[in-house]
Amino acid sequence: MSRFVTVARVDDVPENGTCGVMAEDLAIALIRSGGEVYALEDCCSHEEFPLSDGEVEAGEITCLLHGARFDLATGEPRALPAVMPVRRFDVRIDGDDIQVDLD
Repeated sequence: MSRFVTVARVDDVPENGTCGVMAEDLAIALIRSGGEVYALEDCCSHEEFPLSDGEVEAGEITCLLHGARFDLATGEPRALPAVMPVRRFDVRIDGDDIQVDLD
């Protein structure tokens, strides 16, 4: 069962950029790339550092602390030192609102 909640507006997330938001007790990094909006847990799986501070390029986000990279669509690690994925959330756009499925 889906439980979509509004977490931001589309204009809050720059193209090829990020925006950190809170949804209930979850820190979520919203990422906009290639006209799509993605949502990942806002914590690098290698070390607790916010992915919303990272750099976005070619469908990936790079953690600024140690350079771990994650696939935007899946949350899977693409470069060491991370070996565990980060949680990924389904996203939908409703008008100008970004909604994230918390289930």
